[in-house]
Amino acid sequence: MSNITLAEAVKLKSILLKRVHELEEEIMRVAYTVIEKDSVPEVGPRNVANVDLELTETRKDIRTLDKLIYEANVQHTVSFKDKEYTIVEAIELATQMRAQARIYKQLGAAEKQVVQYGYGDGTTYVQVALFEPENYRLKALQYEKDANKLSGNINAKNYSITINFDDEKYA
Repeated sequence: MSNITLAEAVKLKSILLKRVHELEEEIMRVAYTVIEKDSVPEVGPRNVANVDLELTETRKDIRTLDKLIYEANVQHTVSFKDKEYTIVEAIELATQMRAQARIYKQLGAAEKQVVQYGYGDGTTYVQVALFEPENYRLKALQYEKDANKLSGNINAKNYSITINFDDEKYA
């Protein structure tokens, strides 16, 4: 077996998942044909058995890649803000920081006061922000910056880790 980087393994898994979808469509295409009654169907170069075998092998390789990726993501760490995180923790932290940045961006884009229309009783209503929008705009920028930094650290680590997987049939 040969070695590939963790980054290559993640990309290959994505490619293989797409390939499984294509093979699922292909197996249904080659499984049936329409012919005139009492005529012999033409069988193409690939039949159900061929496609099914490739589908089974590809799914097995996806499971193997999954196992190797998960193991690497738990066994290796990434440094961020003077703390070590397993890769799986770092991925989740980056995801959470991006989600928090989205919330902070919405709050940061808010106006301090907005006149509300449509209540119909002649009284003026004002929606008032109970926070300082500019503070949240700045927090959003910091969270995005931190998430990008952490993602860069994860990506760099993914290129430094090798796993034992033979990708020759997919190269």
